[in-house]
Amino acid sequence: MTKSLEKSVGRALLVTARLHRARMGERLNALGLFPGQEQALKALMPAPMTMGELATLLRVKPPTVSKTIGRLSLQGLVTREGGSRDGRLVQVALTELGQKTAGTLDAVWNQVEDELLERLDAKERKQLRKLLRKAAKGLSKAGVEIEDGDVDGDEADSDG
Repeated sequence: MTKSLEKSVGRALLVTARLHRARMGERLNALGLFPGQEQALKALMPAPMTMGELATLLRVKPPTVSKTIGRLSLQGLVTREGGSRDGRLVQVALTELGQKTAGTLDAVWNQVEDELLERLDAKERKQLRKLLRKAAKGLSKAGVEIEDGDVDGDEADSDG
């Protein structure tokens, strides 16, 4: 039995995810960031970490983190230094500007989240979170690896 595309849960989820990403992109662009870069900045807020640790935390591949950190470094938001444990390990840390920028990201996320959920009451919001987690676990058990994709994948389109 084939579901029509209009009644497909996957299609509704895809459309919602794309709209959310576009809205986040608009808000992040105003801060000079691309979608995904905010995740790296927020991850680095508590303490510096290695590129590998950051890749693991963000659930992306090391080359993706390397590209993202390179771009954030050019913007003066992060620094890269040889780690104290092993000279080959690179520690990534937020600069003062990076800390300040990361501090503004909660407000951006909350604004978009409010828009996303404005037509849902508290009970529906809780139910939606629960159902999405269940659906993600179902895909995970089916062998689909949960990865958010490129941290700043859209950024490539903007580079000259």
